[in-house]
Amino acid sequence: MDIHNLYALIGFMLAAYAVIGNDSVQTLGTFIASNTRIVKWYWLWLAAASVLAATLIYGWVAHDGDISFGRLNRIPEMKVEWYHAAAPLGLLLLTRFGIPVSTTFLVLSTFATGVVLQDMLVKSFVGYAVAAASAYAIWIVLSRFINEKFNTVKREHRTQWRVAQWMATGFLWFTWLTHDMANIAVFLPRQLPFWMLLGAIAILCGWLACIFKNHGGKIQKIILEKTGSRFIRSATIIDIVYALILLFFKELNDLPMSTTWVFVGVLCGRELAIATANPAYKLGYVFPIIGKDFLKMMVGLAVSVAIVLAVHYGTGGTPAAP
Repeated sequence: MDIHNLYALIGFMLAAYAVIGNDSVQTLGTFIASNTRIVKWYWLWLAAASVLAATLIYGWVAHDGDISFGRLNRIPEMKVEWYHAAAPLGLLLLTRFGIPVSTTFLVLSTFATGVVLQDMLVKSFVGYAVAAASAYAIWIVLSRFINEKFNTVKREHRTQWRVAQWMATGFLWFTWLTHDMANIAVFLPRQLPFWMLLGAIAILCGWLACIFKNHGGKIQKIILEKTGSRFIRSATIIDIVYALILLFFKELNDLPMSTTWVFVGVLCGRELAIATANPAYKLGYVFPIIGKDFLKMMVGLAVSVAIVLAVHYGTGGTPAAP
């Protein structure tokens, strides 16, 4: 096997596990949190794996073998070097500490030029701001009608809400995959042969099974800390809002962005709105949670930038901005 193909294989395996382990909790975290005590993990996994397989096959057919859904159009295809494969390893290590690192910055930035990296940063900052502001406005209104500190859904309505949640999660999972598959597909040929597509699906579904069996892993704590995230109704509303924001940015342009930042923005805006609308819910309790999430994002960004600078200037790798 050619050394570059070996690096690509290692990078793909590490990126597949890191992306599924770190980023998929953004989309599946509320799904796991609200269903884990009711539905066996393997049924939850089967549902998520089915959507994943259908999404990749659809992308492969619709984009002439490109499972990144065109998100790599601005990143040139190149031979994978050892430092490209090392990026998802760094992500994997940070995931073990429960840090919500942006896979887009940590993985794609080692392949991108400085100009593309700058554009990704701008789009991600805007995504965080839009998500936080939108979530704040939506939950300020919702707080007039529902109290998400308690599971007040009547027992006879819970089945309908559970069906709605599964549908919302499927929509969100599909939308998220159309963004973040680029972080894995960057290690693969841009036009995958069918056998390689099937292999990628099998590997991703295998990693996904590990996440469901472990109930989301350490990064799941970010979900569990938030008010009412285990409740079916709350989880459904979070999924729908997050999915619609991702869909908006997907249609905006083909530039990759950090879905992690958008997700944290949604949770922060929601938590602030709930605290604002409920006098008994002290802001002094909310700000440490929000601040901790934002600090973790900044740590992840700092590590990502350090790795990118090392690649661009220390190894003679991908050129920086002219």
